[in-house]
Amino acid sequence: MNINLKYKNFFIVLGQWIFFGGLIGIVVGSVTAFLLETNDFLGEVREESGWLILLLPLGGIVVGYIYMNYGKVYLNNTLHDAAELNNLVIDGVHGKKKVLMRMGPIVYLGTFITVLFGGSTGREGAAVQMGGSVAEAVNKFFKANKSNTKIFLMSGISAGFGAAFGAPIAGAVFGMEMATLGKMKFEALIPCLVASFVGYYMTTAAWKVEHTEFIIHTVPEASMITFAKVILVSVIFSLLSISYCQLRHGIQKTSEKIFKKNHMKRAFVGGLIIVVLTLIVSSQDYNGRGLDMLEQSFKEDVPPFAFLAKLVFTAVTLGTGFVGGEAIPLFFMGATLGNTLHTFMDFPMSFLAGLGMIAAFSGGANTPIAAFLLAMEMFDGKGLEYFFVACLVSFIFSGHHGLWPSQKIYGPKSSLYNIANGETIDQAEKKKKSNV
Repeated sequence: MNINLKYKNFFIVLGQWIFFGGLIGIVVGSVTAFLLETNDFLGEVREESGWLILLLPLGGIVVGYIYMNYGKVYLNNTLHDAAELNNLVIDGVHGKKKVLMRMGPIVYLGTFITVLFGGSTGREGAAVQMGGSVAEAVNKFFKANKSNTKIFLMSGISAGFGAAFGAPIAGAVFGMEMATLGKMKFEALIPCLVASFVGYYMTTAAWKVEHTEFIIHTVPEASMITFAKVILVSVIFSLLSISYCQLRHGIQKTSEKIFKKNHMKRAFVGGLIIVVLTLIVSSQDYNGRGLDMLEQSFKEDVPPFAFLAKLVFTAVTLGTGFVGGEAIPLFFMGATLGNTLHTFMDFPMSFLAGLGMIAAFSGGANTPIAAFLLAMEMFDGKGLEYFFVACLVSFIFSGHHGLWPSQKIYGPKSSLYNIANGETIDQAEKKKKSNV
């Protein structure tokens, strides 16, 4: 009788996870399709009307006003601020804070404004935050318990990522891997997998959204020298991700201190800086997502310091209060740096561009398994052994830095790092500075 009861409870829970994962996937997949299509349209409008970049400072005021007046909620004497972006979603998974249902619509509007006027950003961040908002709405409507609340939030993350990149397997793992460093909650695998696949099929099959394809034409033959070169460039890509994360967070902290967390003033000044930088480089290749140059880096030479320009443009854009995603900018940085290095390393251009694209993301997001699976889905399994090594090396050598300071460290990447279990990246960095 007890055995039958256990099986009955098991299938009830399994059924609930599949149902809720599917429900979250349907909604998130649909709204992500809207995000992708609208972003593409606004990006084309900006490219055809170059003068729109001059309005970016005014767009910053609007974005700042939205977050200052509609993005803050106090619950139980704790501030839940949508301006914390993915960090608020991560804190929601850990039960520290509450993901706001209004967060998704707000970040969509902020992303559209940023893209239209030429801020350097991606879009998957908006998809992930909308996923968190949808999951929170499901939690509230069905009155989910604390354990399921965390699982459904991870499912929302998975649905957003899988739908945004057309990579459902990577999306499923990303939802579990994003919130914590060194530990994954495998209990969430089924709802995350369901949500990611349903979100992906809603975006591609139901709404007919097409994702950008990147093709690796040639993969080098396996040898000790080849693997040694892959390890070397992976360390370089990890340093690239560290440089971006540190500059982006440094700009954010400095601008918040100077303007006393007035997002309107921060974004206005940030917009002015982007306008000046755009005039200096005499090109808008580094505004928006920069997909044209990202695709070009797989086929022909790009400017040798394109990766550095994108790093600065994106760090200023997001560090001063504009919103969007950071994965595509990291893809751009890694791919263009790989393009620059391919002659020195004697590797095929498309291979090293792809390697840089994935390795930079792995080091920045601290999600090596999801990054590896993303490479397998994007590049049809080509260079499997090289991408596996690159993701792990970049992850380890990037240290305890990352895109999201709220990521909790459940285990140091190496015994060389003196990190206490349970610290966040932000806490680890503050401790490191205090010891210097």
